[in-house]
Amino acid sequence: MKPIIYVDGAAGTTGLEIRERLAGRSDIELISLSGNDRKDLAARSRVLNEADIAILCLPDEAARESVASIRNPAVRVLDASTAHRAAPGWVYGFAELESGRREVIAAARHVSNPGCYPTGFLALVRPLVRAGVVPADYPLTVNAVSGYSGGGKAMIEEFEDDASPCFTRAVVRTYALALSHKHIPEMQIHGGLAHPPVFMPLVGRFYRGMLVEVPLQLWALPGRPGVSDIFDVLAAAYAREALVEVLAVDGAPATLDAELMKDSDRMKLFVFGNETIGQVRLVAALDNLGKGAGGAGVQNLNLMLGVPETTGLR
Repeated sequence: MKPIIYVDGAAGTTGLEIRERLAGRSDIELISLSGNDRKDLAARSRVLNEADIAILCLPDEAARESVASIRNPAVRVLDASTAHRAAPGWVYGFAELESGRREVIAAARHVSNPGCYPTGFLALVRPLVRAGVVPADYPLTVNAVSGYSGGGKAMIEEFEDDASPCFTRAVVRTYALALSHKHIPEMQIHGGLAHPPVFMPLVGRFYRGMLVEVPLQLWALPGRPGVSDIFDVLAAAYAREALVEVLAVDGAPATLDAELMKDSDRMKLFVFGNETIGQVRLVAALDNLGKGAGGAGVQNLNLMLGVPETTGLR
């Protein structure tokens, strides 16, 4: 009997991405609600309790509401919202982040899908902190730019619907200026950091894709590591990964386009450095809707189902 997969919030940006990747698969039975039933808690609760795995692509409060409505202890949950990424009892679904994480995801009842910005940040920072190259109490900064689809339907309307009262002509817009973005706790906790990083996100006038950058002053780090030392740690961390690639120091391009990984479920990490002045710029390129959302969700679902984790990915 095929496992029943229910996508709660299938009409949202992430839900549509996940359904697209699951369409046509013969190893699962994919169900969803339409019309008014999508917003009816009783109808959603009924289907949630019938599923083998429920994938939540909802605002945070609605995701918590869905979890609370599940009475069937056999139902497993994969939550793509921010609601449970730092919650006790939930497994953080970033398979490449730690040794043994795949096995934990595969056995978990509750899995939280990482955020798009934290995926890039953690991929760059966590191996360096774990190796002791970057101290846990080091003051980190993360600069990032994302396509406007990362803001969901409301932001898509802002950038695309010139008849909307909230339409904007901005080319690049900064936000989260109060230094309290909801991704920051996720970055700190899963990065193993003593302090939250300074997070400086931007949104640009392009639909999908993102760059996440972490600058480091090598001369201020213990042992004064070189550029090649930073690269070696990252390369070793992802040497056997199918979906994460670390590019050689001498093979990095002169410029990077935020749409570099558009329509891909993979991520590329770059180490740009200057040995003379002792500085590096670490950059992660990914699709905010791919490895940063829908692609990561399907990867986690595959692990929970016990099938090859790249099944249905691009």
